This record gives sequence, C-alpha cells and structure tokens, in this order.
Amino acid sequence: MEGTRHLLPLGLAMWIFLSDSFLSIVAHRDKPGVRLVRARKAGDIEAVFPDAKTWVDKAADYPHRAEVPADEVALVVADRVRGIGYDNFKDSVPKGGRHDAYMRVWDVMWRWGRAARARNH
Repeated sequence: MEGTRHLLPLGLAMWIFLSDSFLSIVAHRDKPGVRLVRARKAGDIEAVFPDAKTWVDKAADYPHRAEVPADEVALVVADRVRGIGYDNFKDSVPKGGRHDAYMRVWDVMWRWGRAARARNH
C-alpha cells in the first residue's frame, strides 16, 4: 500500500493473544538472534517475560518494549502452549477490558472466516 512502510519481511512478526497479555513479537532489525517483544499495555511483557528489561517508547504504536533472545522467546511461548489447560480460550480471559478487546478481534476474524467459507462452498 502506498504510504505504508513495511518494516519486516513476511513471517518475521507475530501477534500472540494470551489470557494475561497481548504481545507483538518481531525480529530485531539490528540484532540477529534477538526478538523485540512489544506490548500496548504496561505489564503484559512482564507477565510473560518477568526478567526482561522493559522500556517505554511513547511515540510507538506498541510503547512497551523489551529485547529478548530468540531462543528464550521460543522456549517461553512453547511452555505457554504446553501449559494450556482450558478448552475455550475466550473463557480463559478474565472479564473486563482485555476480554472485551479480544472479543472484538474474535468477531472481526469470525466474520472474515465466514465470508471466506461462503466463497469456498
């Protein structure tokens, strides 16, 4: 899209929706083997990476940030996946602002999927 600066090659960024945090994880532009873990809400990074040294970039869309070794990110995310004990993600998120935001994302993706399914039938 015109006017949009693509910061990273496709496949080098991810959003992770967890019951207690929402993270954007991208490859560090200047440090191979390091991931830039970003969050929009204070405390989300620390909930997943308690030893991370975080800082705030008030001008960024994800102001809360930390540099974390890629191997650590992989291990922590894998541990979170192995630890899943719920059978419904939406019910695992406490009621309140995060739950409401996640439900809006769920609704958008549900409608997107519904439109895609309709085209495939």
